[in-house]
Amino acid sequence: MKALITGASSGIGREIAIYLSELGFDLILASRNKEELEKLGESLKTKVKIIVIDLASEKGAKDLYMLVKNEEIDLLVNNAGFGLYGDYRSVSLPAELEMIELNVKAVHILTRMFLKDMTSRNNGYILNVASSAGLLRGGPLMSTYYATKSYVTSYTLAISEELRRNKSKVKVFAFCPGPVDTNFNKVAGVKFNISSISARKAARYAIDSMIKGKKVVIVPGFKIKMGLFFSRFVSIKKMLKITYNIQRRKK
Repeated sequence: MKALITGASSGIGREIAIYLSELGFDLILASRNKEELEKLGESLKTKVKIIVIDLASEKGAKDLYMLVKNEEIDLLVNNAGFGLYGDYRSVSLPAELEMIELNVKAVHILTRMFLKDMTSRNNGYILNVASSAGLLRGGPLMSTYYATKSYVTSYTLAISEELRRNKSKVKVFAFCPGPVDTNFNKVAGVKFNISSISARKAARYAIDSMIKGKKVVIVPGFKIKMGLFFSRFVSIKKMLKITYNIQRRKK
């Protein structure tokens, strides 16, 4: 078995790589951070291939596919991504556009291109790392980030249904965690004001749930699940106010 993991140099991606190696997967690890990828690769027991690449462009995503298209990837983990905090007046437009390139376009391109190969073989898994933010109705003060994760979640759900109706053995999943203790909050410029889970716990929950294959949307943590459940019964206006207040406390 062979897995390709983007954003593998830290956080959830790194922990997924460690766990998959323990499960016997050979790995292809992709990230911009060569030093961290090499450190990780040296620590793993299975075969590891390192690809240093920037996926925040259409070219980067397509280049990655071309580099590994003959590897027969059994599992694609689209993990690379980042967030930004601030209202629409203060957040940098170039930074937002870079986020859209990485969080949305790279995920879309890689999912689409590898899905074609997997469906032709009629086997394979794709795990798109989204966020519980992608299951809510907008995120004031992190508006673009929430929107990107909504895209990933919606796209994954739709493809899953198409695969099911085609009786395909290929499976796609959206991993939607709440706060996770990673470098995400440092990049986004926030501090979580509710308890977070470790990247290790999040990664193992994601892979274990994917293997069980019971739910397309994978959400770790009882509190986050309950919060998402009850949000369905709150008006959009009220939910936006609640989300704004939660985000404001992060700063």
